[in-house]
Amino acid sequence: MSTFSSAFSVIDSHTAGHPTRVILSGIPKLSGSSVREKRDHFRLRFDHLRPALLHEPRGHAAMVGLVPVTSDIADYGAFFISSYVYLDMCGHGTIGLARTLAFTGQISVETGDSFTLETPAGIVTVHLIWSEDGSLDRVRIANVPSYVGLEHLSVSVEGLGKVDAAIVYAGMWYALVDAAPLGFKLASENASALMQAGAGIKDAIKAATEDLPLLTGAAAPSVLFYEADSEHSATHFLVLERNKFDRSPCGTGTSARLTYLLAKGLISSDQTYHARNIFGIPFEARLQRRVEEQGREAMITEIEGSAFITSTQTIYFEKSDPLSKGFLAR
Repeated sequence: MSTFSSAFSVIDSHTAGHPTRVILSGIPKLSGSSVREKRDHFRLRFDHLRPALLHEPRGHAAMVGLVPVTSDIADYGAFFISSYVYLDMCGHGTIGLARTLAFTGQISVETGDSFTLETPAGIVTVHLIWSEDGSLDRVRIANVPSYVGLEHLSVSVEGLGKVDAAIVYAGMWYALVDAAPLGFKLASENASALMQAGAGIKDAIKAATEDLPLLTGAAAPSVLFYEADSEHSATHFLVLERNKFDRSPCGTGTSARLTYLLAKGLISSDQTYHARNIFGIPFEARLQRRVEEQGREAMITEIEGSAFITSTQTIYFEKSDPLSKGFLAR
């Protein structure tokens, strides 16, 4: 008979191809008065659970986890964990959470058309678009304030030469890079080459911005390659690490791209921005309103997409398992 040291109940979903693993039970009690404080307590005391639950053999490099916690200031609270870093905000994960709440019956047509969610980046409003049969069709998130940090940054990258980027905050920091001047086609067959190029750009940007107060304490900006067919429509490919890319168009990355277009006057306030991943699955984004954030102009943008349940499961850890800590092959 097997002897188990611990067990975790989870529900998996995908949002435009990218996974969200909502961890329903097994997480120790977390202290703190805010979601950010509870996230920080988890990172300090229980970070070993992150690779155990997300990495192989129970997950993979691209797995994203979501830990629900109570909130004193919103309807729900949650923080996001991933293979390498903690995410202050995650658009695809929030859409996945909404789909999971609908799947478990915690939200429904009867409970209303929206709820608020406290994340480490702040409170977002999650709008629910129900189909005629009462199922959750789409989710629209009013994101935290987004703003342009650097309109233009030029870095030299081995094998690529000079690369131009804009650095934008949308709950996380992103480096927006036009794929066309670099000769890249954003397609699934080029995923490995794009990840390698994006990782090189990310390293160069990290080195060039490490002394900027703007980015103090923040994770290095992930590289969002875009391939535009018009000002309001583009394919996205987000490089997170050398072996990890966002399968979705990236919710907060889409917010960042729209924010830049609005700030530069390249798209009008009433236009919808269409972002799609390399599989052609779309997110939509639009401006809700302009606000001021830390003395600068910022945007509240809305990101819309759909998520789908893939499994419910109990993740077990046998006491004799030599790989219970998880592993990643980089």
